[in-house]
Parts: sequence; structure tokens; C-alpha cells
Amino acid sequence: MNKLYVVSSLMAALMLVAGCSLAPTYEKPDVNAPSAYKETSALQASEAGTWKTAQPSEEMLRGEWWTIFGDATLNDLEKQAQDANQNLTAAAARVKESRAINQTARAGLFPTLDAGFGPTREKFSPASQFLPPDGNVPAQTLWRAQASVSYEVDLFGRVSNTVQAANADTQQSEALFRSVQLALQADVAQNYFNLRELDAEADVYTRTVQLREEALKLVQKRFNEGDISELDLARAKSELATARSEAMTVQRLRAASEHGLAVLLGKAPAEFTMAADPLRPVTIHVPPGLPSALLERRPDVAAAERAMAAANARIGVAKAAFFPSLTLTGSGGFESATLGDLFKWSSRTFLLGPFAGTALNIPIFDGGRRKGNLANARAIYEEDVASYRQQVLVAFREVEDNLSDLRILEDQTATQDDAVKASVRAAQLSRTQYTEGAVNYLDVIDAERTVLQTQRSSVQLRGAQAISTVNLIRALGGGWGDANPTPVPEPSLAQK
Repeated sequence: MNKLYVVSSLMAALMLVAGCSLAPTYEKPDVNAPSAYKETSALQASEAGTWKTAQPSEEMLRGEWWTIFGDATLNDLEKQAQDANQNLTAAAARVKESRAINQTARAGLFPTLDAGFGPTREKFSPASQFLPPDGNVPAQTLWRAQASVSYEVDLFGRVSNTVQAANADTQQSEALFRSVQLALQADVAQNYFNLRELDAEADVYTRTVQLREEALKLVQKRFNEGDISELDLARAKSELATARSEAMTVQRLRAASEHGLAVLLGKAPAEFTMAADPLRPVTIHVPPGLPSALLERRPDVAAAERAMAAANARIGVAKAAFFPSLTLTGSGGFESATLGDLFKWSSRTFLLGPFAGTALNIPIFDGGRRKGNLANARAIYEEDVASYRQQVLVAFREVEDNLSDLRILEDQTATQDDAVKASVRAAQLSRTQYTEGAVNYLDVIDAERTVLQTQRSSVQLRGAQAISTVNLIRALGGGWGDANPTPVPEPSLAQK
């Protein structure tokens, strides 16, 4: 009676601790997020909002942020990439894998139920039947139709912590998918603007080649009339050939850019062609919001945070291995020597308790395996904490980089426009003076080279401005909170 009381008390105590978690209380580490970005001036309250602690919101819809550029071609390319990009398809498959593993882990919260039917042939030994050594025990066939059930009581939270870790892994996989998706959207926009920038450069070279051809005709005429030497003629031919060669370089770069964009769209380069369309200035101002909002929106930061949560739960799993585990098993059904008697009421049978071993397992000695597993789980958590903090720092840096780029580019493009106007005017004056014989042809060549250089620089700055705008949106996690992008008036471009 006393033994039964002790066993009952022990079982009752074990049931009381069922579901208790040994995992440390999970808290996101402090990353010392600044109250504002270094590259922003004092933000308006309507734009920045109020300071608040970051809350997980990486799942919030970003919307089609690329539509702020007002480019129907870009909108169509983004849709094509969303439907056919292979990297995005692979990321979606990884999410499915993670969800399947999560489903497997969650199965541990429920009992397993199996059913079986069939005969067994068995022969007992004489000793097991308390017979003499030469006793004859006939073999017999038993028919069985039975169901069995098994359930592990979640002592000390081993099962629940495993499920929590699997949930966090799934959330991490989903965040990584959104990160791949955002990267794809940004890459498409960047490649598109790069292609348009090269179209604009090609347009500059087309006009330059036309000017050089006109200049060569003028020089050829003056040479034929004996007004100049052959040296000027040779220089004019050289400048024309150089301009044509540089135009071919731009064509080569454009072809490579077009091929890269095709791959992003999930197409072979041979299946994709884009008509030339020079870049138009991108003058969208994207409010960055608060650094705390960045921690909420960046999918890569969210993925790093979910990795921490999974590692924290696995510490609980490793701790639970030091404590007893309890598995409840049982089976019931019918058993008889003949198939005809199998389902008679008198053939019923049942078995409670494990078929082999014990229901309650208490770890005693394993050579330090559990201790090593626990140390490993804690080390992985520490690594994930460091990775999370580093990812946050990288996120802050990327936002600051693009804010500074856009701030400087805005002034630089205006300055470059002035340079283009001045160089065009200087080239016009040098050509006029050369016609009048006031300067030699080297002055004309230098002036026209300066025009080409300043125009190319202007186009490249416009391209950098567009790409930096895309990069800023990407660094902000694909959006800008509740604020709306504010267009600003387009500056007038210097015309040749």
C-alpha cells in the first residue's frame, strides 16, 4: 500500500510540472537605437511620428512601393519578376520546408495512434512454462486486431519548447522570404534605372557623333580650300572615331545590363528586349521616419531576431534533458488462436504501460552529452544575439549611407547642370572662333571633350540619384511608415 502511495504521489507530482518551461525568459537585446538619423534634419512631427519601442511588424504590407516612380514599364517588370524569378521561387520553397518541419514538431503535442491486424506464430520454451527440459510445448498461431496509443507527457517543457523553436524557425524563414522578395524588387528597379541611364549616355554619344561628323565636314572643306593643314583634318577624324568607339562601349554595357534584367525576370536573355528610353530625372523625397521603425520593418532584422527566439527555446529543450521523461502507452483489441474467434467479446485484450523498458526515464549518466548540448545551445544563442546586433548596425548604416548620398547628389546634380551649360557655351564659342581663325583646332577639341564629359557625368549622377532612392527604400524595409513620398519640382536640364 505504501509503495502504491509513493508511486501515485510521484506520478501526481510529475503531472503538475508537465508543461513547465525551462527556457530562459526571452527578451530582445537592447541595440541602443538612436532617436533620429544623423543625416536627417529636425523632422516634422507629422513625418517622424513619436518615439516608441520597436514592435515586430515585419509582416505589414509594404505595397507596391516602386509605383512612386510613376513608370508603367517598371511596374510591369516588377510584376513579371514577382511571377517568374527563380530565387524567389526557391525562397518560397524554403518557407514550405520550414512549415512542414514545424508541423512535425507540433505533432509532439498530441498522442500517436496506430492500428494493426495479422497473425503471429510463436513457441514458448519449456522453462518459461515451468516444464521439464524435455517437455514439449506446441507452437501456436495467434491472430491479433488491435490499436495502440502513445503519448509523451510534456514534463519540463521539452515538447512545448521544441514547438516554440520550430515556430520561430518558420517565422524566420518567412522573414527571409520577404527579404529575398524585397531584394528582388530593388534589384529590378536598380537594373531598370541603370539600363535607362545607359540609354541616356547612348543618346549623349549619338548627339556627340553627329557634332563630330559635322565638324569633320567643316574641317574637310577648309582643308580642301587650303585654309588649314592636314593635322587638323587628322585630329577631327580621330575625335569622330573615338566618339564612335566610346558609343560602342556604352552599347556593350547596355546589352549586359539588359541580359541581367532578363534573368531577374526569370527569362533567358534571348527572350527579352527593351526599347531604348533615356532616363528621366528621379526627384522623389522619401522620409526615413524613426530608427525604431526600421527595426520593425526590415525583414532581415526580423529574421535575425527570430533566430534568437528559436535559439532561446532550444536552451529549454537542452535543460529538459537533465530531468525525467514520461511516456504513456497502451494497446487494446482482440486476440485469438483462430481467425474465426478473433472478434468475439471473449477475445478482447489490452495492455497498459510500455511494451519494453519503463514509462518514466530518469537520466543518470551519459558521459557529459547533455552538458555539452546545453553549452552548445547557449553558445548558439549568444552567437545569434551578436548577429542580430550586427544586422541592426548594418541596417542603420545603409540608411545613413543612402540619406547622405541623396543629400549630396541633390546639390551635385544642380552643380553639374551648371557645368553642362558652361561647357556647351564654351564649345559654341570655340567653334565660332575657329571658323574665324582666332583659335586652333586643339581648343575646339578640348571644348567638345569637356562637353561630352560633363554631359556624361550629369547623366551618371541622375542614374546614381535614382538608384540611391531605390536603395534607401530597400534599406528602410520596402517602405516609409505612414508618410507619403513627396515629389519635388524637377530642375531644368541643360540642353545642348
